[in-house]
Amino acid sequence: MGGFFGITSTQDCIQDAFFGVDYHSHLGTKNGGLAAYDPEIGLQRKIHNIGNSPFRSKFERIFEEMRGHAVIGCISDTDPQPLIIRSGLGAYAICMTGIIRNSEDLIARYLNAHSGHFNAMTGGKINNTELLSALISLKPSFEEGIRFAQEVIEGTASILILKDGGHLIAARDRDGRLPVIIGRREDGYAVAFESFAFEKLGFEKVLELSPGEVVELSPECCEQLVPPGKKKKICAFLWSYYGYPTSTYEGVNVEVMRYRNGAIMARNDAKQMDIGELDYVGGVPDSGTPHAIGYANESGVPLARAFIKYTPTWSRSFMPPNQADRDRVAKMKQIPVRELIEDKNLLFVDDSIVRGTQLRETVEFLYESGAKSVHMRSACPPILYGCKYLNFSRATSDNELIARRVIRELEGEEGFSHLDEYRDGRTERGRKLREAIAEKLNFASLEFQSEEGIYEAIGLDPCELCTYCWTGKE
Repeated sequence: MGGFFGITSTQDCIQDAFFGVDYHSHLGTKNGGLAAYDPEIGLQRKIHNIGNSPFRSKFERIFEEMRGHAVIGCISDTDPQPLIIRSGLGAYAICMTGIIRNSEDLIARYLNAHSGHFNAMTGGKINNTELLSALISLKPSFEEGIRFAQEVIEGTASILILKDGGHLIAARDRDGRLPVIIGRREDGYAVAFESFAFEKLGFEKVLELSPGEVVELSPECCEQLVPPGKKKKICAFLWSYYGYPTSTYEGVNVEVMRYRNGAIMARNDAKQMDIGELDYVGGVPDSGTPHAIGYANESGVPLARAFIKYTPTWSRSFMPPNQADRDRVAKMKQIPVRELIEDKNLLFVDDSIVRGTQLRETVEFLYESGAKSVHMRSACPPILYGCKYLNFSRATSDNELIARRVIRELEGEEGFSHLDEYRDGRTERGRKLREAIAEKLNFASLEFQSEEGIYEAIGLDPCELCTYCWTGKE
């Protein structure tokens, strides 16, 4: 995923930018970076790998190293950024959130004849942000270049540019899958993925960019460069998982949505099982907890944290690349509260079930700690398609998704012709899918939130939401 933050101000704003970028740390664990403009120094940039330590610790000396009254920064789960570019459009710094899936085709179609070379990263891959800047530079202005790049890119690209001179250009991706939000205070403007990041710095939200909209920001004004498009497909997973609890997108707060989501699941369960047999409800830490709060509030079953993550030394989302090592680390982080587990019937809510590997380890750990039964609920529908817009999952192919694997085991390739039925827990195939996953992962029972339930919890028109990972529909 990833997120960006920027400020253009009448005064030095490195410190504000440091805090603003740090507030996006939940969105990525690979790279962090800052770029600043100062009239005397010009453009400056710092990038650090944050795989084993947070942005905050890697940039704690940034106030001694950089200064500027215009700054952009990002947390990235992919390529190092921001980059500083010099082209026919002048010198500028640029970062992006999203993913470009057709990079080789774009280079062959548009850039081989114009650009002599690209810096190659490990494995020969091209930095997506460098490719984006090359596409933008094919046109005579930033607005034309951004519009062209977003038209030809397959994937998603929200863009933040710091011009030589201190103005910012912010562009929301073509279909509005990710948020870009503008804030104002007396000394200038801020732009962020997460609006609470600039609100904590004294900015007031003034605008949420619409899909495809591009604006230029100076300390004095916000000017629209490109009007919004008509299509909107904001990622529904922002509310289920990615978004920080204090975030609000399209007028819908993340934490409030998760409470509603849990309550809807509890009402559905009350029709199917005797909830009174449950001793406790809990979230699979940490993203499942607010959904579990909603479930507990609605059902009357007490909320409890039957196990706790050990965060003093494992506070990051970093995991080793080897699956066996990841499983071991995940298990070592979980500390049981045996008084809340032994001989208890427990129900846990997770934000989603993707591959199921670590969840299986969690359930085994609970049974080893004395649980009588462990029921599992997913706060979203079964994930049947790998995300091709934001790359949110560690899964590298659809075949790694546990729902897909189980469908193949149940029915072979023929099963993939009936995905709509498997997605729906009211059908025979849907029930078999849930029973088979529950047996494989040792759940006493399993249920997923329905599509209707997720739409109700978010409260927006379903046509404005991207649910590709559940439905496979564009």
